[in-house]
Amino acid sequence: MLSVFSDAHFMKQALQEAEKAYELGEVPVGAIIVADNKIIARGHNHTEKLGDVTAHAEMMAITAAANYLGSKYLQQCTLYVTLEPCTMCAGAIYWAQLGRLVYGAADDKRGFMQHGRHLIHPKTKLEYGILEENCRELMTSFFKTRR
Repeated sequence: MLSVFSDAHFMKQALQEAEKAYELGEVPVGAIIVADNKIIARGHNHTEKLGDVTAHAEMMAITAAANYLGSKYLQQCTLYVTLEPCTMCAGAIYWAQLGRLVYGAADDKRGFMQHGRHLIHPKTKLEYGILEENCRELMTSFFKTRR
């Protein structure tokens, strides 16, 4: 189905999730999952709050989307995330057989692309650089306050 909304529109929604994380003192990463032009799941980092290193925005959104759909497979879904997923999240994206992944800013230290695109499912379409500057600025601002 052709989207009536742009990738930028949905990335702005993911940025709102990242801002929630920022306000909670979490690394400001936000994610949403879209199916049929509808946001079916939202997530932002909860690693500090939950004391759980796996509580990344992507993981929270994938779990919520699977619960919403009643299926572990998300082939008809698009995940929008403000930062390039790490290898752990790429593995979850692989196993969920996500239809499409769209991320904002690259993560040159911990992003999955350091290891190669093969970490996500071969049928997953990949887009990146959507609102990259906005996504990067939020991360930079967060870490400036921490140092």
